[in-house]
Amino acid sequence: MTGASPRLRILATSDLHMHLSGFDYSTERSDPSVGLVRLSTLIATARQQAAQDGAAVLLFDNGDGMQGTPMGDLAATPQPRPHPLMQAFGYLGYDAIGLGNHDFDFGLEALGRALDAAPCPVLCANLRSGADPLPAPLRAHTVLDRTLPGGQTLRIGVLSVLPPQTGIWNRHLLAGRVGFDDMVAAAARAVAALRAEDCDLVIALAHTGPEGDDAPPPPGAENALRAIAALPGVNAVLGGHTHEQLAWTRPGPPVVMPGDAGSHLGVIDLDLAQDPAGRWGVTGTATALWPVAERDAEGQLTPLAQEDAALLRLLAPAHEATRTALRAPMGHSAYPLHSYFSFFAPDRAQALIAGAQAAALRPLLAGTGAEGLPLLSATAPSKTGGRGGPGHFTDVPAGPLQLRHLGDLYPFPNALSAVVLDTAQILDWLEQAASRFHRIAPGSRDGALIDPAQPGHGFDLLHGLSYEIDPSAPARFGPDGNRLGDGRRIRNVAWQGQPLAPGLRFAVALSSYRAAGGCQVAALRGATPLPLPDLRISEALRRYLSGELPRDPLQDAPPPWRFAPLPGTEAIARTGPGARAYLDELAGRGICDEGLDPDGFLQLRIPLG
Repeated sequence: MTGASPRLRILATSDLHMHLSGFDYSTERSDPSVGLVRLSTLIATARQQAAQDGAAVLLFDNGDGMQGTPMGDLAATPQPRPHPLMQAFGYLGYDAIGLGNHDFDFGLEALGRALDAAPCPVLCANLRSGADPLPAPLRAHTVLDRTLPGGQTLRIGVLSVLPPQTGIWNRHLLAGRVGFDDMVAAAARAVAALRAEDCDLVIALAHTGPEGDDAPPPPGAENALRAIAALPGVNAVLGGHTHEQLAWTRPGPPVVMPGDAGSHLGVIDLDLAQDPAGRWGVTGTATALWPVAERDAEGQLTPLAQEDAALLRLLAPAHEATRTALRAPMGHSAYPLHSYFSFFAPDRAQALIAGAQAAALRPLLAGTGAEGLPLLSATAPSKTGGRGGPGHFTDVPAGPLQLRHLGDLYPFPNALSAVVLDTAQILDWLEQAASRFHRIAPGSRDGALIDPAQPGHGFDLLHGLSYEIDPSAPARFGPDGNRLGDGRRIRNVAWQGQPLAPGLRFAVALSSYRAAGGCQVAALRGATPLPLPDLRISEALRRYLSGELPRDPLQDAPPPWRFAPLPGTEAIARTGPGARAYLDELAGRGICDEGLDPDGFLQLRIPLG
C-alpha cells in the first residue's frame, strides 16, 4: 500500500459472546486471552495509527455478542440497567453492529430491550417480520458519510446477514414470529439498494463462515462467506460465526474473521482513489489480525494488550452484579466434573446432565403419546478445546457447587426438548456422532484420534444404552449429516443388557438446539417431537443439583460407550493441560502424557486395545 492515497481503516470484532471483562466467571479468574476490555486498547492503537496516517476509521461488530457468559444471561432479564454490551459499544464508538444467531437465544423481547440502548445502527438484511414486528432499532442496511483528510465526503454502505438456520435453532422462541431469508440473495439485494443510494463503497458484515470449497453454496446455506465476498459491488467483508481467525487478501475484496470471545481485532486497510467522474474506489488492500495474547513455542500465554481501566469501571456494576448472583449455593459434587476426557473415557459431567434432563422430562411424559416408552437422554460436551483454545474445557472441582458452575457445566440457553425415535434412527444418530473420530488403521500408533472437522458439541451420547465405537471402520456420515456410505462404527448396542432389537421406540430427552437441527443430525430429521413447557436445561440442572428434582437412574447407569478393542493400536488425543490434575482417573489404561503441542494442548497417547 502507498502512503499518498486517501485511506480507510476498518476495525472489526465478532463473536464476543459477552466476554467483555476478560473474566472467567466459572473459575473466578481473569483470562488474559480474551475480552473487550483488552480489545479496547488495540482499537485505540489502531485509531491512533490511522490518525497519524491521515486515514478515516470505522469500527464494526459482527454479531453473537449478547450470549455466552453469565453476564449475558443476567443482562437478558428485565432490569432497569442498560445492557452492558451496548454500554461498551457506546464507550468505544462503534459505527454499526450486525446481529448473529446467538443474539436471538433469549427471544425477541430480550433482544429488543438490549437494542433499545444501541448507540449505533443495528443491521440484519435477511431478517423479516412475521407475526411480530422487528425490534425498532433494526434495519437492513445503513449509509455512513465520512470526511476524508482532504475534505472530500466518502459514502459507505453497510449491510449485515446471518445464517437463516437461526430460526430453526431458536424455533421454540421464534417460530411464526420472524423469518430469515437466504444470506447471499439478501446481501445482493442490499448491495443493489446501497449502490442505488450513491454509495462509494459497500462493506458486508457477514455473520457466516467460509464454505467447504469454492463451489456456490446451496440456497439457505449456513456458511457462505466466499459467495458474499464474490458479490459485485462489495468492497470489504467481515466474517464470523465459525470462530475462525482469517485475514484474506485473495482475489476479490479483503476479508477478516477475528476469532471469538475478543481474542483478536480484525483490521482492513483500503487505499482509495477517485475516478474521472469523482467516484471513489479501492486501489489497494491489506488485512491483519491483532491478538490480545499469544502463545510461545512451549504453549505459555503472554498478554499483548492491557485492560482498558475506564471500560472496566464502566462495566463494574454489571460485573459485580454477575459475580454476586453466581455465588448462590447449588448443591454438592462428590467428584470433579470436567470435559478433558470426553472423547476417550467416561464423562461424569455428561452423566449428570443426562440425569437432570431425564428427571425433568419423566413427569412431563404422562398423558402424552410417549407415556410408557423407555427413556434415553442425549448429551454432548459443551467445552472441548477446539478454536476456544487449550483452556476451553469444563473443569468444576469436587465439593460445594455455586451457581457460577452452571455456566461451566452447561453454557447454552437451550430448552429441554423430547422426541420419539425408533431403533434405526437411534443407530444412525450414534453413527453420525462416531464420525467425530478419524479413521484409525489397526496397528498404527501415532494417528490423531479426533477429527476437528466435526465439532466437539456434535459428539452425542445416548445415556440408557451401551455400545462400542470402532474407529477403524469408515464413517457412515459426514459432519453435515450427509451419508458417506455403509460404514458401521457402532457395535454391540444394548438396552437393559439385551441387544437393541429392531422396531423398538424410545422417548429421548435432548436440547432444543439439537432437536431443531443443530449439528445437522440426519436421524433427527424425521423424529416425532413431543410438546413440552418451556424449561431451560440449565434450570433443570440447577433444580437437579439443589435437590428439587429426584436423582435419576440414568445418572448412575454404566458409561454408555467405549472403544471396540483394537489390539496393538494407539492414537494421539489433544486435551487441555488442566487434564494433568485428573490423570489418576485413567490409571490402568496405559495412557501416556506426550507433553504440550505448540498450541498449548496436552497430547495423550491412548491405547485402543
